[in-house]
Amino acid sequence: MLETTWFLLWGILWAVYFILDGFDLGIGTLAPFLAKDETEKRTCLNAMGPFWDGNEVWLITAGGVTFAAFPKAYAVMFSGLYSALLLLLFALILRGVSFEFRNKVDSDGWRKVWDACNFLGSFLPALLLGVAFANLFRGIPINAQGVNEGGLFDLLNPYGLLGGVLFVLMFMEHGALWLAVKTQGALHDRAVRTAKGLWPFYVIVAVAFLAYTAVETTLFANFLNTPALLSIVLLAVGSLLLLRPFIGSGKILLSWATSGVTILCVTLFGVLGMYPALLPSSLSPEFSITIYNGASSTLTLQIMLGVALVFVPIVIIYQSWVYKTFGHKITQEDLDYHHAY
Repeated sequence: MLETTWFLLWGILWAVYFILDGFDLGIGTLAPFLAKDETEKRTCLNAMGPFWDGNEVWLITAGGVTFAAFPKAYAVMFSGLYSALLLLLFALILRGVSFEFRNKVDSDGWRKVWDACNFLGSFLPALLLGVAFANLFRGIPINAQGVNEGGLFDLLNPYGLLGGVLFVLMFMEHGALWLAVKTQGALHDRAVRTAKGLWPFYVIVAVAFLAYTAVETTLFANFLNTPALLSIVLLAVGSLLLLRPFIGSGKILLSWATSGVTILCVTLFGVLGMYPALLPSSLSPEFSITIYNGASSTLTLQIMLGVALVFVPIVIIYQSWVYKTFGHKITQEDLDYHHAY
């Protein structure tokens, strides 16, 4: 029971991270194409500014849960996928540094360098996370000793790359909507048009990924065995289809929330489809790392659950305060503030 509880919490933590940091990664990817002058570039940065580092706490939490609750899965993942995860880490570091260094020197060339770093540090994590999770759904060539027999380039298979494209589009749509929530005037209108323009491509890739998943993975088995779980798929499809009319009617905050529901359901679809595996083996199901052969002791899981019940609500309360305090539209006064990006 505890293993299943932590497996569900693990999936939810990843979903929360994708929802919250997803819009940051989306804005960072779109900013070079949407921002036309220095004021608009700074507006894009400050639309992410008060939130991005807090959002990444959920990435650390998801990684920490993997380490503490499922140490064997953590060991296999971080040794077998070392190159890919290191590339992801460097990209996130580059992104964080770009926020802080951009305005340290009053030079257009200097700012352009860090704008490029912010773009790469946003686009690459979105792509890499999509590739990584698609390969988890598909299965990784883990042998009986828990060693990944594949390499970095083996992850770049057609299904993995399609997953990467889906995540990039998903985060760009989410980011365009958040930018529309936070801005006004020409940049706001441009963000709304971008969200409308991205939506058809998002739908096409999502449908293609769902169809390819039926061919390439066994994710649908759990859903067919437990038909009630199909409600998650239906909710994902319904929220994605409702997204366009919500945007068209000007309900931007509702559109952003609907986009978040889509991301939540897409993540849970993959996670629940893998259950009880954490790292499915493409060589043999017997070699898979599951919640049973990869979990910590019962006592460890009990202690962790107690800690989580205390501290996760504190994090949620803090982040709710941040979003309430800084959720208003960005004005010139915000850009003139000495702590602004």
